[in-house]
Amino acid sequence: MRFDVRRFALTSALVWGLGVFAMTWWFIALGGATGEVTIIGHLYRGYTVSPFGSIVGLLWAVADGFVFGALFAWTYNALGKQYVASTARSGC
Repeated sequence: MRFDVRRFALTSALVWGLGVFAMTWWFIALGGATGEVTIIGHLYRGYTVSPFGSIVGLLWAVADGFVFGALFAWTYNALGKQYVASTARSGC
């Protein structure tokens, strides 16, 4: 099975972006907007637990998810080719 790199990257971007957005609003609903720097705030410049920070986190997470989703799918496809080639040579 092969991944379509573009589709997998887009799916990863949407899932990761919406996940960070939803998580931020979950924190706002439970504890209120703090504006303090979190672990994600150290990774995503400008992110805070606030309504504006949820948009910033969404944008960063979409970009991050797209890049890492594309890298994962490309690596999976590349290793899959090698596996298929090695099993064809060995006769398995």
